[in-house]
Amino acid sequence: MSVFVVDASVVIKWFVPEIHSEGARRLLETTGHYVAPDLLFPEVGNTIWKKVRRDELSAPQGRELVADISTVAVETVPARSLFEDAYGVAIATGLTVYDATYVALAVRLETKVITADERLVRTAASNRMIAGHVQHVQEASWR
Repeated sequence: MSVFVVDASVVIKWFVPEIHSEGARRLLETTGHYVAPDLLFPEVGNTIWKKVRRDELSAPQGRELVADISTVAVETVPARSLFEDAYGVAIATGLTVYDATYVALAVRLETKVITADERLVRTAASNRMIAGHVQHVQEASWR
């Protein structure tokens, strides 16, 4: 079984139809084990909050999504344990510390962050230090 770090941009797509939701759902069809820093849930919650504020979802739909997502099978790792490495990745690459926390976890686990975040993918592609640790959710192969 493969281990993948998943970020908020992928997890929200498991529940809400958006661009690249098909790729995110395809990831669920793998026999993967999903891991994320514990900041995943506040980030997904913030995305849901924004969708409610923009009237893309009703408040009850938002509450239902929060309840559903809180039970998702993603093992979490305390962001605190990744903080120093994440800060180092952020300084070296220009990523936010938030994004760098996912990358630091992928580096630690010798795997990849699966993301729909185009900026994260572009930044990783241009940086040898993290290039092998970030993959766009639409890529067909899950290695």
